[in-house]
Amino acid sequence: MSATDLFTPVQLFEHELKNRFVLAPLTRGRAGKTRIPNSIMGDYYEQRATAGLVIVEATVISEEGIGWVDSPGIYTDEMVAGWKTIVDRVHAKNSKIVLQMWHCGRASHSDFHHGEKPLSASAIKIDNDQIHTPESKKYYEVPKAMSKDDIARTMADFKNAAIKAKAAGFDGVEIHAANGYLINQFLDGVSNQRDDEYGGSIENRMRFLKEALATVKEVYPAESIGVRISPNGVFNAMGCDDYQELYTAVVKYLNQQQLGYLHIMDGLAFGFHERGEPMTLNDFRPLFDNVIIGNCGYNFESATQAITSKQADMIAFGRPYISNPDLPARYQHSLPLSAYDDVTHWYGGGVEGYSDYPAYKAE
Repeated sequence: MSATDLFTPVQLFEHELKNRFVLAPLTRGRAGKTRIPNSIMGDYYEQRATAGLVIVEATVISEEGIGWVDSPGIYTDEMVAGWKTIVDRVHAKNSKIVLQMWHCGRASHSDFHHGEKPLSASAIKIDNDQIHTPESKKYYEVPKAMSKDDIARTMADFKNAAIKAKAAGFDGVEIHAANGYLINQFLDGVSNQRDDEYGGSIENRMRFLKEALATVKEVYPAESIGVRISPNGVFNAMGCDDYQELYTAVVKYLNQQQLGYLHIMDGLAFGFHERGEPMTLNDFRPLFDNVIIGNCGYNFESATQAITSKQADMIAFGRPYISNPDLPARYQHSLPLSAYDDVTHWYGGGVEGYSDYPAYKAE
């Protein structure tokens, strides 16, 4: 191994992390109807605290933010208590843990909201796609364009979620501005057709993200905050013609805020909107001074190359970590990986396909 590789420590949150592996946030729907984190979720995260940094699954900041069956929340005291037991278990394994703050926006359905339409930047639906609701699989609906009151209420929800994340002991929070969820819906000109100060120009489309970040910074210091972006992503019907200019402006702004890290979905495993050439880590490295986390489709070889070339400081692994809770050890000692599971176990359930994958044992 070179002097700097996946197994060397890295500084984040004013702490030294044991390695440069990140457990990517993976929405697995194990919190049940109460959305309160539970013991099998604790097993799952403790097993995967082999990563220096654990980013927990997307966690809704309010009831209005819900858009996934049985995903966890962070807006009640019961949720805080559930997460605290998980945070403590990860800390006991000498890893740091971050909560990803989530609002699904139009990537939701009225079945989640007592018949009320989901919210978005504009009244533009996700076409030709379906969502798993509490009732069945259904087509997406036309959302409600958020009013100023809706936006103000959502900012209050971001602050409340940050307060509760801190009470649960999370080392930091990640603002989910990727993958076609609410903040991404404001950034992207395909989903944002507003004619007020939240729409039109790139500066205006960035306003919602800026306000969310500002309210979270009232609770956590900038160095304990990360933001996730997906400049190439087509997931949830994203992709605007000015994406290169947009994400260059976004990252320059985030760098000015001196955030702890930038989490970039630079890989194309979630699809590519094909509005031009894909943006790469090389496009963002000169723009961001602190930790960059690369994500999406990495294997050991590509992750090592990104670290040794200093394109990224850490790499997030998703699917490989599902079936290989001891992923760093397997890579370090050239041990075989357990095969990926299919998506059958991704939507709710119990331990099967979730926390029942063992660490490697020699035959």
